[in-house]
Amino acid sequence: MRFGFQHSYSALPSRFYARVEPTPVGHPQLVVFNRRLAEDLGLEPNVIEPEAASVLSGNQLPEDANPIAMAYAGHQFGAFVPRLGDGRAILLGELRGRDGILCDIQLKGAGLTPFSRNGDGRAVVGPMLREYLISEAMHSLGVPTTRSLAVVATGETVFRDVALPGAVLTRVAASHVRVGTFQYFAARGDQDAIRVLLEYVIARHYPAARDADVPALAVLKAVTQRQAVLVADWMLLGFIHGVMNTDNMAISGETLDYGPCAFMDGYDAKTVFSSIDHAGRYAYANQAVIAQWNLARFAETLLFLIDPDAEKAVSLATEVIELFIAQFDAHFLAGMRRKVGLSSDVNGDTELVKRLLITMQESQADFTLTFRSLALAAENPDRLPALRELFAQNCAADGWLRDWQQRLACDPQTVAERAAGMRRVNPAFIPRNHRVQAALEAADSGDYSLFLKLLVILQRPYDDQTEVGEYSQPPQPSERVLKTFCGT
Repeated sequence: MRFGFQHSYSALPSRFYARVEPTPVGHPQLVVFNRRLAEDLGLEPNVIEPEAASVLSGNQLPEDANPIAMAYAGHQFGAFVPRLGDGRAILLGELRGRDGILCDIQLKGAGLTPFSRNGDGRAVVGPMLREYLISEAMHSLGVPTTRSLAVVATGETVFRDVALPGAVLTRVAASHVRVGTFQYFAARGDQDAIRVLLEYVIARHYPAARDADVPALAVLKAVTQRQAVLVADWMLLGFIHGVMNTDNMAISGETLDYGPCAFMDGYDAKTVFSSIDHAGRYAYANQAVIAQWNLARFAETLLFLIDPDAEKAVSLATEVIELFIAQFDAHFLAGMRRKVGLSSDVNGDTELVKRLLITMQESQADFTLTFRSLALAAENPDRLPALRELFAQNCAADGWLRDWQQRLACDPQTVAERAAGMRRVNPAFIPRNHRVQAALEAADSGDYSLFLKLLVILQRPYDDQTEVGEYSQPPQPSERVLKTFCGT
């Protein structure tokens, strides 16, 4: 079998990666296969799916695969690790999809590589299904993200705190080049490799930068802009990445790595789910500042390409990095205007949004349900009492709802236009943590039915889907999930 792979990354110098074959697994079984994504990648689902268990477990690779593990470094919770790399992921090659975009095809959990350190190179069913589910949900929500083509159960046991069933995820990405990829070579003083890597990134992701006066500075600006949009998109949905290390920041601007990520239920700006984020470094409200910090680390690797005068290079890069928060704020405010039904830009909107979030936090109002209820109330005033109930006994909500309605009255949209617009940006369904956990616990026992049902629901997050309305509701106190785990 041939996939039609290209191999632009493995054509780079050998120090960029290690050549490695996947480790065969015992009894591969296909759990889920993304037929629509396969078609978008130019593959034939009816040909691939019958062979997917063997091919996408790594047991029998396509003839034109050229498997490699990529080298990179990274700041993990603020501490620099000079050598990380793909410790359990193997890049098979790249496919040019029907949209003309070149995408990496990577097997995650495919066995030991030279970068495995003390790991086993394997992955377990739960976290791989989690990444499949949430990455595909994020795609349906309109957020730039890696995708998932398949999950194959290996029929083998993987040992973490307990014995768990193993799995391999097929991840699809615009590329797997990270801030940490640049840091890997910067840590070694390998300026030639950084030049080659920057040229690769320009060719693959930012071709307009080639004609800029300073291509490295143009790439820094473009990556900064994409990250401002991405993090704003996350936060407009109540999403918390959970592990924003520099090795998890993709240069392409996609969401990368769905380890201990989660969506908030009750709104709290300090929310942390990750079991390893003890100090709250990657809390919901910190994400923009952390993204800026990560971008500063990226800028450091490019300074010698920005200007030969070190002081001037630092000044130019600093100007770009300092603009990040303003860019993020602008995207976040624009998104919040859409979420509360505003099409015009009026002084005081920032304060209106801030007051809403403060009132939500004081009331522990459910993030997703609050904004969906706002959309319903904007369409039908009879829905206002149900919206008001979300704020419990908080009297501040009454003043905010009054001011909100007055602001809507000044906005040029019709009621129908506003309602349609709000429904497009305020989902009814997200991957609720308690629903995800229930599905993954069942999957650990070999029952994938809850996972598959949830997957179908999350492919239409903005539709009412009244037949499964219970999936739009927040958890009962006994169902709340307070900690998430990365699975490594």
